[in-house]
Amino acid sequence: MDKTQNYYSDKIVYKPWGQEHVVYNNKNDLAITLIDIKYGHKTSLHSHPKKKTGFIILDGTALVQIGLYKKNVKKFKPLSRLVIRPGLFHSLKADSKKGMCALEFETPYMKNDLIRLEDSYGRQSKSYEGKKHTKKIIDNSLAKFKKPKLGKKNIYKFKNLEILIETKKNFNKFSKKNDKTTTAILDGRIVDNKGQDVIKTGEIVKTSTLCILAKKFKIKKPITILKVSRKNK
Repeated sequence: MDKTQNYYSDKIVYKPWGQEHVVYNNKNDLAITLIDIKYGHKTSLHSHPKKKTGFIILDGTALVQIGLYKKNVKKFKPLSRLVIRPGLFHSLKADSKKGMCALEFETPYMKNDLIRLEDSYGRQSKSYEGKKHTKKIIDNSLAKFKKPKLGKKNIYKFKNLEILIETKKNFNKFSKKNDKTTTAILDGRIVDNKGQDVIKTGEIVKTSTLCILAKKFKIKKPITILKVSRKNK
C-alpha cells in the first residue's frame, strides 16, 4: 500500500464539520471511510479528478449538492445510495439534529485526490487534512471492518442497521432482499461472456439489482460484497 494511504488507515481525521476514519481498505484499490457530520455543517464543494466515490447513508438525513449549482440539492435518507463519477463536484450537509453518518467508498484509495471549490471553513485552497488534524485510533469501539475468508461472513451492527461482508464464488445461495437493502462491491467483478465488466469494485447498487445481474453473468474471481440492511426485529 502507498505510504500516504497507510498513514490514514489507523487514524481519526478531525474536520471542521465533524470527523471521519477509514474502516476498511483493499490495498490501493478501494477504501471505505465512516464519515460523521454535525447538524447544520457540510463538507466543502469538492471533486476528485481521478477516483470514483460513492456513499451509503447510515443514519440521519443528508442534503447532497451534485454539481456547481445550489438548486441541484437532493435529500438522502438512511439506506440511500449514490455514486459520484471522477471530476464531479459535490457536497454533503447534515440535515438532522442528531447529525448524519455515512459510509464513503473511494476507488482507488487516494486521500489527496481532492479539489475544493467552495468551503465554509476557509479551506478552498487546502489539500486533505494532515498530521495536525489526525489522531491514532485507540478506541476499540470505533468501527473497523475485516475481509472474510471465502465462504465466510463478518457481521457488524450500526444502530438499527446490520452491515454484512462476505466473500463468494457464486450467488447460488445469495439471499434476495428487497430494494431497501444496499450492496457495494469491495473486491472482484461480474463479467459477460466476453470478459467485459458488468459491475466491479466500488459500485453500489440495490441488492435486488445484483441478484438480477448474477443470474445473467458470471463472477470473474471470488467477489467480496458489503450489504447494509435494517436489523431483523
